[in-house]
Amino acid sequence: MIQDIAPHIYHNEYLPHHPQKDSVLLCYDKDRIFMNVTDGEITFPTYAEAEAVYPAVRDMWTYLFTIDETAYYLISRLPFEEMPDYAFEKTDSLRTLSPRHLIFAGITGHQLYKWYKGRRFCGSCGRKMKPDKKERMMYCPHCQTMEYPKLSPAVIVAVRNGDKLLLSKYAGREFTNYALIAGFAEIGEPIEDTVRREVMEEVGLKVKNIRFYKSQPWSFSDTLLFGFFCDLDGDDTIRLDEEELALAEWHERSQIPDDAYEISLTREMMTLFKNGLDDKLSL
Repeated sequence: MIQDIAPHIYHNEYLPHHPQKDSVLLCYDKDRIFMNVTDGEITFPTYAEAEAVYPAVRDMWTYLFTIDETAYYLISRLPFEEMPDYAFEKTDSLRTLSPRHLIFAGITGHQLYKWYKGRRFCGSCGRKMKPDKKERMMYCPHCQTMEYPKLSPAVIVAVRNGDKLLLSKYAGREFTNYALIAGFAEIGEPIEDTVRREVMEEVGLKVKNIRFYKSQPWSFSDTLLFGFFCDLDGDDTIRLDEEELALAEWHERSQIPDDAYEISLTREMMTLFKNGLDDKLSL
């Protein structure tokens, strides 16, 4: 999955320090990221490259995280016209590129970029927020409101009906591949109840034998995903929520599409079912 970057190691401890020459700079413009793409491989500009043409970068950085010994920094602007080897590309394009550790860095940095951008002013009193020096947190010096990075819990649900799996397609989205039932947890709701509710709301089915499989951070939507396998309980007639889904169908194991990119929890769970390994896991 996208967070599986071994042998590289992700360090998310908040230990801000000044960039080194080989530090990596991540620059975003809404849903675009500044990078070089050559034959499907990506690179990001280094601090040394940016400093050579834009000395002001020395005072513009925000520390993000470290992978192995290399630190990554958020930069609000760069001299784009003087860095012709790089260009803005859609962040969604990271799904199909490599290497994996840079894909993970790029999309995780984008999640933090959106959080910082949305926390410039206090939601309680409207005053300007300031970054804390000890932890990743924005605070208001006036009313002491504290804001930590946003993370939304959601479920991915593989509903089994014997040797069939329920596959769906989202309604009104650019992403048109098959997916599993998914949805966000509500306030005051145990995550297992989220599974039952989302399946009932989207396809009108009851489920049983709900078993947790694995979690995944999914920075494309600021989400922490919880993957569950479960079994159909009763009638298999699908009653589709057409506002959420374009279709939902039962598929035999042999009909499950292959996973070309191996970055998502959804596709990993589909592949487990396809290969008949879902019942052999210690769920």
